[in-house]
Amino acid sequence: MAPSMEEEAPSKSRVTVVGSGNWGSVAAKLIASNTLTLPSFHDEVRMWVFEETLPSGEKLTDVINRTNENVKYLPGIKLGKNVIADPDLENAGRSMFLCFYGTDANMLVFVTPHQFMEGICKRLVGKIKGDVEAISLIKGMEVKMEGPCMISTLISQQLGLNCCVLMGANIANEIAVEKFSEATVGYRESREIAEKWVQLFSTPYFIVTAVQDVEGVELCGTLKNVVAIAAGFVDGLEMGNNTKAAIMRIGLREMKAFSKMLFSSVKDSTFFESCGVADLITTCLGGRNRKVADAFARNGGKRSFDELEAEMLQGQKLQGVSTAREVYEVLSHRGWLELFPLFATVHEICVGRLPPSAIVEHSERIPKLSLVEKST
Repeated sequence: MAPSMEEEAPSKSRVTVVGSGNWGSVAAKLIASNTLTLPSFHDEVRMWVFEETLPSGEKLTDVINRTNENVKYLPGIKLGKNVIADPDLENAGRSMFLCFYGTDANMLVFVTPHQFMEGICKRLVGKIKGDVEAISLIKGMEVKMEGPCMISTLISQQLGLNCCVLMGANIANEIAVEKFSEATVGYRESREIAEKWVQLFSTPYFIVTAVQDVEGVELCGTLKNVVAIAAGFVDGLEMGNNTKAAIMRIGLREMKAFSKMLFSSVKDSTFFESCGVADLITTCLGGRNRKVADAFARNGGKRSFDELEAEMLQGQKLQGVSTAREVYEVLSHRGWLELFPLFATVHEICVGRLPPSAIVEHSERIPKLSLVEKST
């Protein structure tokens, strides 16, 4: 006699990764290693790839599926034979869409440049099943007429999904070769869902913890890229380690103040997690934002960030410059520019209004800390 529905084993979750750049490919590798061993997940991990034609004439997805390697964004690293690259967004997440009436409690991982997310969400509106859980690994935000919108909020509002976030000191190439790293999952209400994400990403070399502070975790991951641009200017001008440490300290102060002025729920303790001070340190020492800002300063600001990005990042996107612009828009609109001299100065340098050397001349101004502290 066939078992009744009540007697059947719990359905397994399917995971789809939306994004296949450097970090997206590493995320897929982490997840794929775990779905093979965790009984609550299907083995297969779908990875949506923005299709590109390689110099060889082959499609990137074809090469990934043939070689089990993202030869453009993560060369030399095997992703796992259970990772399937798919250029069709709707097909990649097929088990999560309304036209597929499965009972899976599916998991959707967003890891694309933040400037593409609004368009991706629009493509998915009305197609996602209500039982899907989402997580964003995206460091950035959208600025709308009504104010700043975090990427997790964009996903929740447009797709009707509960969305956690994962941020941390996560230079992708180091995690890819299994060097010890940490990350932080931020969740809003369900600790159970957060722990499921922790389980999905955790490995012996990648330690993940959860905190109940989505906005704090996400803003740490977003704002540290602006500080990393400042650190790159310092390196490019060869100002030394003391100056760089000072810029990082000022940057952390502004990160905390900005976050708490936007969201009073943000916790001080979040800034001591991997998503906070640890991510700030590693990004200011070795991230792509620091690297390109260094080159910008060495060229006296005469070569644009767009030009340097195209030359230095092999198709990867720079997040810090666009985030600096978005933060500046918020500061300007709310009358906060004088409270955040570092954030404001980074944007002014990026758009050519100030020389790179202004990063110290302007950042050393002491903001009206009493106002900031009152708001935090």
